[in-house]
Amino acid sequence: MQTVCLIGKPNVGKSTIFNRLIKEDKSIVLDTPGVTRDRIYGEVKYKDKNFLLIDTGGIETGNDSWNKDITLQATLAIDEADVIVFVVDGKEDITSSDIAIRDILLKSNKKIIVAVNKIDNEKRKDNIYNFYELGFSCVIPISASHNLGFLELLEEITNDFTEEKKEIDSRLKFCFIGRPNVGKSSLINALLNEDRVIVSNIPGTTRDATDTVFKYNNTEYIAIDTAGMRKKGRIYENIEKYSYLRSLKAIDRSDVCVLVISAIEGILEHDKHILSYALKAGKAVVLVVNKWDVIENPDQDIKMWKKLIASHFVFAPYLKVVFLSALTKKRVHTLMPEIIEAYSNYTKQIKTSDLNNVIREAVSMHEAPSYKGKRLKIYFVSQVDSMPPKFEFKVNDKGLIHFSYQRYLENKIRESFDFSGTPIILKFKNNKDE
Repeated sequence: MQTVCLIGKPNVGKSTIFNRLIKEDKSIVLDTPGVTRDRIYGEVKYKDKNFLLIDTGGIETGNDSWNKDITLQATLAIDEADVIVFVVDGKEDITSSDIAIRDILLKSNKKIIVAVNKIDNEKRKDNIYNFYELGFSCVIPISASHNLGFLELLEEITNDFTEEKKEIDSRLKFCFIGRPNVGKSSLINALLNEDRVIVSNIPGTTRDATDTVFKYNNTEYIAIDTAGMRKKGRIYENIEKYSYLRSLKAIDRSDVCVLVISAIEGILEHDKHILSYALKAGKAVVLVVNKWDVIENPDQDIKMWKKLIASHFVFAPYLKVVFLSALTKKRVHTLMPEIIEAYSNYTKQIKTSDLNNVIREAVSMHEAPSYKGKRLKIYFVSQVDSMPPKFEFKVNDKGLIHFSYQRYLENKIRESFDFSGTPIILKFKNNKDE
């Protein structure tokens, strides 16, 4: 997947542009310079093309450590990007901060688009010509607040994107994702070195990931390690937020995501964020609690940990969970069977007759609540897709489905068929619709 980043000084409207492009209010928008300090990521879909979008903090000239941190974050984003959108304020003249950013971008050898924001009336349109002095040939007027110029911007961003060819590869692909220092590298090394035959190492399609093909029980699998990073100084290795982008790219190419957390640090909010990307992408997930060797009473603590996981990951109660130690290799042998089973459930197909029997029984036990004298009726259910499993319900009126009843139906499906480790999708369609 291609990557695009938004770069500019503070308060030029980058976050508003970001929200317009991803079509949700994910980035904080306040009329205060420097609000967006860390990079924020989102996925943009335009026509038949998808790309990752990075929103960065505003870069200002100055020597304070806070600004240096923002500049580092932006530099990391520039390094990862295929296209850079340089956002400037169309109501102002070129500033010293614009010049400083220009100098950084000139060294990047990337495609640069200058987006002149706040051009929301005819009088300001001539202002864009001032910004050709920055030395970039592509200058596009936009107004983030009035949603003007975005089609032209998207066309320019994507016009050089090549259509990505999906690899036809039946081998199960799984990736290790998680915060830095939770033991992802150690875990993949322990997994590959434990009675495994490494077939080959293939450079990954992303800069940071390495695909390792290996055999387990005479079957080939592809493990994607996101822990490796091109070394550009130790400071790069210490940026925790950098793990987001590496995780996103690995998730996109995987069937199963192995989320690694630390038994020492416990479950942090960042772990939930990383998991949410895997679930949003519709991937199967295995949760690994690593560093289990430090737990003094593992038999007792495993019950506590299961409760802890259930409370923190209440939005994904179907997760498969493995407790192990990459350092001592204790219980590492339990990981592959769970990955394989999660993938089996991820690709599972349910017979239509069996599925309808389950739903009929579920409805007879608990009818949908009525709404304004009308009650939801389910005529037919079928599985229309897998990876993840997707079920289509033909109903009298899809507007009558309530989230609580949808959850009830999902629970009944899960009770009857093993879908542990994978999300499932329920879609409702009016029977009269084609």
